[in-house]
Amino acid sequence: MTIKLVVGECTLNVVSAYAPQVGCDKEIKRSFWEGLDDIARSIPPSERLFIGGDFNGHIGSSAGGYTEVHGGFGFGERNGGASSLLDFAKVFDLVIANSSFSKWEENLVTYQSLVAKTQIDYLLLRRCDRRLCEDCKFPR
Repeated sequence: MTIKLVVGECTLNVVSAYAPQVGCDKEIKRSFWEGLDDIARSIPPSERLFIGGDFNGHIGSSAGGYTEVHGGFGFGERNGGASSLLDFAKVFDLVIANSSFSKWEENLVTYQSLVAKTQIDYLLLRRCDRRLCEDCKFPR
């Protein structure tokens, strides 16, 4: 889902995304990332872009090769699903806002079951707009 808001001189594009789960077919995943790629490419650089959603990937606690997009404050271990998100952010010069702030574990975990705690929900914004985000925390 995409919403374009014009507030005075500023145009904000807010995208809500829900990535296919880990066990889904590769073609479904490819289609999701191609669709999100098309949306991101359609938004002019002069407009602000915020993408939030459940990306079903774990970026982990370490930036490990993605220092331009990962702020170094994540949760747990990186998994295979994270590379699509991290590469997407890199291509579009986005930062993962909720990896940019040191948080207690309860503020990093966005999904918890009886057997696991994970961080799968992320907010992405253009690096040039990074100063607009002073904090980022997802409620559970």
